[in-house]
Amino acid sequence: MIWTLLFAVFLFLACSVLLVAEIFLPSGGLLTVGALACVVGGIALAFQQSLGLGWLSVGVAVVLIPTVLVIAYRIFPHTRFGQSVTLTPSQRSVGDAVPDTAQLKELLGEIGKVKTPLRPVGICDFSGRRLECVAESGYVEIGNDVEVIHVEGTQLTVRIKEA
Repeated sequence: MIWTLLFAVFLFLACSVLLVAEIFLPSGGLLTVGALACVVGGIALAFQQSLGLGWLSVGVAVVLIPTVLVIAYRIFPHTRFGQSVTLTPSQRSVGDAVPDTAQLKELLGEIGKVKTPLRPVGICDFSGRRLECVAESGYVEIGNDVEVIHVEGTQLTVRIKEA
């Protein structure tokens, strides 16, 4: 009787190990099938002992499996293997090409010169800062003066400034 219970506990531990291994080793789901076989075997052995112990083992399995998976997935990105296979967020350096929205909001109402044709997107110069702009309507030729009329995210909307 005690050996049966110990073997059931061993099967639950084997299930945990196989689930963690499935995350780190690509097996096409074979390790998951083995983990499920272990948990089903452990539950079956517990039910052979008593009905109460069987239901207790079902409850343990319901808590154990998601807990092991959550812990393993939280640890995975911090391992050497996890760092080599997951993407890292891009690091923005000071002065990179796209200004933040707060910096662009300061340009609202500013006058600039069109450096490339706005078809409707092109480059405008605002006091030495070359920024991508969107024309409010239509085509704007090089050399025209434009006014910033709207800022949304990192997009500047400009209108031709009438003389």
